Amino acid sequence: MSWYRNAVWFVKGLREYTRGGYESASKHFNPADVEVDVSGRSFLVTGANSGIGKATAKEIARRGGTVHLVCRNKERAEVAKEEIVAETGNQNIFLHVVDISNPKEIWKFAEKFRNEHKLSVLINNAGCMVNNRELTEDGLEKNFATNTLGTYIMTTALLPLLEKEADARVITVSSGGMLVQKLNISDLQLGNGPFDGTMVYAQNKRQQVVLTEQWAKAHRNIHFSVMHPGWADTPAVRSSMPDFYERMKNSLRTEAQGADTILWLAVSAEATKLPSGLFFQDRQPVPTHLPLASTRSPPEDEEKLMELLEELSQKFKSTSPG
Repeated sequence: MSWYRNAVWFVKGLREYTRGGYESASKHFNPADVEVDVSGRSFLVTGANSGIGKATAKEIARRGGTVHLVCRNKERAEVAKEEIVAETGNQNIFLHVVDISNPKEIWKFAEKFRNEHKLSVLINNAGCMVNNRELTEDGLEKNFATNTLGTYIMTTALLPLLEKEADARVITVSSGGMLVQKLNISDLQLGNGPFDGTMVYAQNKRQQVVLTEQWAKAHRNIHFSVMHPGWADTPAVRSSMPDFYERMKNSLRTEAQGADTILWLAVSAEATKLPSGLFFQDRQPVPTHLPLASTRSPPEDEEKLMELLEELSQKFKSTSPG
């Protein structure tokens, strides 16, 4: 059925995930939802030096929030920070250089951050799509290390800080690509069989949906959500999916359109009126499975994912500098 899932997902995407889909959906948006002052609240955005992450950080800064940019590349991040400060006039923009594919770095960062800052909203935006199997210095498959384990550790490590805040939120940027994947806990790093970077990425994005649902059950006083930004014209799409970009470039969303639902989930009062743990697209909760796609997993598999990630993450915590 994989051909069916892929075909349905692509046809659905042509209709809903493009700029036209956003323009159609936005006719029903209430602008007042995001016209809010978030002064005094602290936001952390991973992957914030370009694309959707930078667009999100910029809009939060416009609304007075304290924004922590977590980026891998120091030079590009400094340029992004200067741009955000210049355009918004908000001086409360802080830069942290962290490689989200490096679990020891994340643990070290989070331990220091917890001692120095408060946190109202965590936005897990950093991600990658590496099309050939590539291992990190820790021997982890690069996509899994960034998209799944990195997201897991960043969130887990910062939960104690979020637990202290009123109206704490965690937003994870996933993808509609996850609709073509069923959770696979038997081969988390996809070392068996042929390697397809697009499908590995989609599997990671399915894992992020499961993580969000599981966290929502376990941490009732934090609002968790996961979302699909649609197909946006970002540097990551241009570099990771050049053929797709060439085919779709005239229909792709702007970075700001891709960031819109992240912003809505991060700042609006309306978002937290909806249950924690849902998957969003264009400010609306949407199903996490296509009809007839057979992508649902038994609860024990979803619980096992959490156990496996916790076990793996702790291995890197114990070796991180204290």
